[in-house]
Amino acid sequence: MYVTARKNQLEEKIPMTELFMILPAGEHTETRLVRIPPDFEQHEAYRHVTGLIASVEENDPDYSWEDIEAVLEEHGFEPVEFILGPALD
Repeated sequence: MYVTARKNQLEEKIPMTELFMILPAGEHTETRLVRIPPDFEQHEAYRHVTGLIASVEENDPDYSWEDIEAVLEEHGFEPVEFILGPALD
């Protein structure tokens, strides 16, 4: 089974053996998806990512997604574009 994701306008088929993490947000349009590096277990990745995000928030109160994205990429987490289904309201 595969999931289709977009990166830099190219579609790629990703084997479902890879792990992903959804980073929820208060506004649904700000929700992010990142690919977990293969050397992390799910729970370990969650703790690591939340710690990285907390450090960005603590060091820069005016942080943006780009600041968080840069730190995640430095630690091997890869942001993945995705399509969130339509709002049901």
